[in-house]
Amino acid sequence: MNRTPRILILCTGNSCRSQMAQGFLRQFLPGATVYSAGTEPSERVHPLAVEVMREAGIDISAHRPESVERYVEMPFDYVITVCDDAREKCPVFTGEVRHRLHRSFDDPAAFQVPYVRKIAFFRRVRDEIKAFCWDLAEGILN
Repeated sequence: MNRTPRILILCTGNSCRSQMAQGFLRQFLPGATVYSAGTEPSERVHPLAVEVMREAGIDISAHRPESVERYVEMPFDYVITVCDDAREKCPVFTGEVRHRLHRSFDDPAAFQVPYVRKIAFFRRVRDEIKAFCWDLAEGILN
């Protein structure tokens, strides 16, 4: 790609998966314009998402959930849905979208177990998202 890519990552609440993907893509694609949003945005980014990303060396503590409606008129090189619900509810974008991608990840916030098991689940999902973002970044750069 000859120009800086514009990327939007979508999930339902924009509190976990899309926030983690945004953090990784910003790290792997310096200079890229990367946004994340939700079809039904939460009040805040999940604290365990912030914690496991900090463990990976990425600070998403200043991120705030956004509504996808904010972005529907903007052009994007990539619109990526990271959960099936967001894929089904994804609005029609009036701005140009060059590539639409979908990769569903489990929702770590929905895992109702004690903290020790929940943080392990967040780490697993984080690592899956990291691998996906790395592969995507390599494809964009090559």
